[in-house]
Amino acid sequence: MEKKIRVLVAKAGLDGHDRGAKVIAAALRDAGMEVIYTGLRKTPEMIVEAALQEDVDAIGISSLSGAHMTIFPKVKSLMTEKGMEDVLLFGGGIIPQQDIQKLKELGVGELFTPGAPTIEIVNYLRQWHGQHHTV
Repeated sequence: MEKKIRVLVAKAGLDGHDRGAKVIAAALRDAGMEVIYTGLRKTPEMIVEAALQEDVDAIGISSLSGAHMTIFPKVKSLMTEKGMEDVLLFGGGIIPQQDIQKLKELGVGELFTPGAPTIEIVNYLRQWHGQHHTV
């Protein structure tokens, strides 16, 4: 039996808008993935610690507050410190195109903007997992 993809979905910082994160979490669950949703207002440290404890394959961060250029690099740095190079960091939200490029250069995976079909996110995770976690 194939191991289920484990994804931590997080809302970082003061961003209180979590409807999109909940929609993504539900879509990933419906696609057969195990999803851990951290809830609102988590620090990068809390997110990475939860990801370590839950032994996830990927961390998805929803960012609508404009703090993406702080949150994603901090989470990525903490992941590197903790030896989590095999864990995907991806996300979505209101992120300008030029910032998406900068974040990808830092090693962040795909960043989905509002309106992205949930099947795109599901397919992206399946494809990434298939390329990075062969048995």
